[in-house]
Amino acid sequence: MKILVIRYRFIGDTILMIPFLRNLRYEYPEAQIDVLAGPVSGEILEDCPYINELIIFDTTRKHRYENTETEKKSFWSYVKFLRQRKYDRVYVLKRSFSSAALAFFAGIKHRIGYNTEGRGFLLTERVPYIKNRHEVECFLDVLRCDDISIRDTHLENWISPESEEKIAGYINDNELKILVHATSGNINKQWPPEYFARIVQYLSNNLRARVYYTGTQEDSAIYDNIHSLIQVPLHVEPVNLCGKLSIKDSTALISKMNLAIGSDSGTLHIAASVNVPVIGIYGPMNPKKWVTWGDIHTPLYADLKCIPCDLKKPCPDDIDCLKHITPEKVIESLHLYLNL
Repeated sequence: MKILVIRYRFIGDTILMIPFLRNLRYEYPEAQIDVLAGPVSGEILEDCPYINELIIFDTTRKHRYENTETEKKSFWSYVKFLRQRKYDRVYVLKRSFSSAALAFFAGIKHRIGYNTEGRGFLLTERVPYIKNRHEVECFLDVLRCDDISIRDTHLENWISPESEEKIAGYINDNELKILVHATSGNINKQWPPEYFARIVQYLSNNLRARVYYTGTQEDSAIYDNIHSLIQVPLHVEPVNLCGKLSIKDSTALISKMNLAIGSDSGTLHIAASVNVPVIGIYGPMNPKKWVTWGDIHTPLYADLKCIPCDLKKPCPDDIDCLKHITPEKVIESLHLYLNL
C-alpha cells in the first residue's frame, strides 16, 4: 500500500496534522506513507517517525515564510512525478481546488478530501469541512470518513541532537525563560507593538525573566520597533535570534521555554507541540478552530460580534478585536501560570 498525504503551506497547519499522521500509521503500520509539504513548513516533519518520505511542493512564493533559494517547479511537473510514484490512496488535507486537481491528474485511484471550493467531483470520497471545529479534529474527520478509528489526538514534535547542541549556548536553566512572538503570517493577526512593549518591559523588569525572539531576519525589525517603544532600561536583556535558527532549531529552543506569549501564528503551535504553555492572543480568525491544541494553554480573544471575520474583507475598525485584549489581561494570565 502506497499512501500520499497532501498538506503543503503553513507551519501551524503542518503541526496540527501530526495527530492525523500518527493515527494513519496506526491503521497502516506496513504502508509507505509520504507527505507533500511546503518548502519551509515541511522541515517540521523531517524527523517524523510516521512517514516514509517527505516531498517538498515548491511552486510559488505567495507566503512570506516560504521563501527559499531553490528554483520553483511547475504544477504539471509534480503531476508527472506523482504519477510515476503510483500511489494507491491520497488524503488531500489542503482545501484548495488545485490540491484536489493535483491528486486527480496524478491518477491516484482513491482520493479522500474536503468537499470545498467546488472540487467534490475530483474526489472519490468527500468529507464535510466544519468551520467551527478545531483544525486538528477536522484533519481527523478525514480519517473518520474513511472508517479509520482515532486512538489519540495529542500533538508532538521531534528535536534532533544537532539542534539541541546549537541552542545550548542560549539557555540558562536557572532563568525564567519566556518566548515572546510578535509576528504572524498575516500582519492583521499581530497584536499592537506598543502592547508587546509593555509585556516585554514587565517580564524583564518585574519578573526578571529572559525574553526570547525567533523568526526570520525580516522579523527582527518588528522587535527593534517594540524596543524603541520601551522608555526605561531593561534589567534582563532579551535574546533576539531572528534569522539565526532554522525551524528545527527554533523548535529546540522553544522546548526550553517556561512559557510562550504571542500573536496567532504557527510559532504558538510549535510551542504547543513541545508541551510549552501558551498565552495566545487571537483577533479576526476563528478561535474555535485555531487556538493552540491542549488543556495547558490560555487563548485570549475579544467578545465581539464581528469575530470571526477570517479576514475576508477589510476591517472598518482597524482590527479593533486585537486592541480589546489589553496587556493587563495578558499579565493576569501570566500570573496564573506562574502562581504569582
